[in-house]
Order: sequence, then C-alpha cells, then structure tokens
Amino acid sequence: MTLKTTLAAPFYHSRVEKLGRSELIYYYSFDRRWMDRDQVDLLLRRGMDQGLIRTDGEFFSLLFDPAEVEIPIGYKPSSAIFEVADPVSQLIDRIALRSGQTQEEVASRMNEVIKDRFDGKLRPEAALVILAKEYETPYSDLVPQLRSELLKKE
Repeated sequence: MTLKTTLAAPFYHSRVEKLGRSELIYYYSFDRRWMDRDQVDLLLRRGMDQGLIRTDGEFFSLLFDPAEVEIPIGYKPSSAIFEVADPVSQLIDRIALRSGQTQEEVASRMNEVIKDRFDGKLRPEAALVILAKEYETPYSDLVPQLRSELLKKE
C-alpha cells in the first residue's frame, strides 16, 4: 500500500481536515499499532517532502482529498512506505503532482525533451530538472542525489 493511503487514514477515519502531531502519533502508534513514534516522524517528513501533507507548525493537513483514497478494511501499511525512492522517481512524482499529469506522461515528456530538444544527448536526470523548472516544481533538495546518479553512470 502507498504512502498516500497511510497518510490519509487518520484524516479519513477522524473525518477532520487538521490533526496535531500528538493525535497522529496516537493514531499510528497506539490506536492502530502500525509504527513507533520515530516512524511516525519519518512518515510525516516523507509526506511533506512529497507534497502530500503540510504543517502550520501546530497542525497537519493533507494536500489532497482523503476521500479519493480507498482504504481497505484491515489495511496495514508495509515497510515499503519508509523506503526512499531514487531521485529520478521522486522528481517524476513531484512533477506529476504539480502538473496534474500521470507519472507515465511525465516520463514521456522527459523522453521528448531528450530526443527532440537535445538529439538524445541529454541524461534523464537533466531532462527532469528542465521539466521541473518548466512546471515550477521544487527540486533543489534532490540535486546532490541527481548529481551522484549522473556520476555513477559515467
């Protein structure tokens, strides 16, 4: 199951738009027994990094409608929600979220940039940075990881 589903669960079950950190810790750690406090903090950080949740310092709120996420009966997140995706996938996800496109459409646009604008002489990481700029998507936190990916492939 996805990070989005896990983040949506307490808001969906509580039927509220905002929850405090202590309420989220209670939900994930004590009520559902899905994770410990440190994992809850990691979950919230990952949600903010991917633009799925925000905080005003006191309360957290989703940046999507929890009703659009199906939460199956007996749902329990897997440890996969804590795995860090590669920077290319993360940037594709961010651009898709910002532009309203699917990940496949963003990957297709990336390939168009590589093929049409640079005659195939551009790396996917660089093409995604170009797309991120076009769609005004934040990417600066991924630059070191993208750079190291480029250096690995040389």
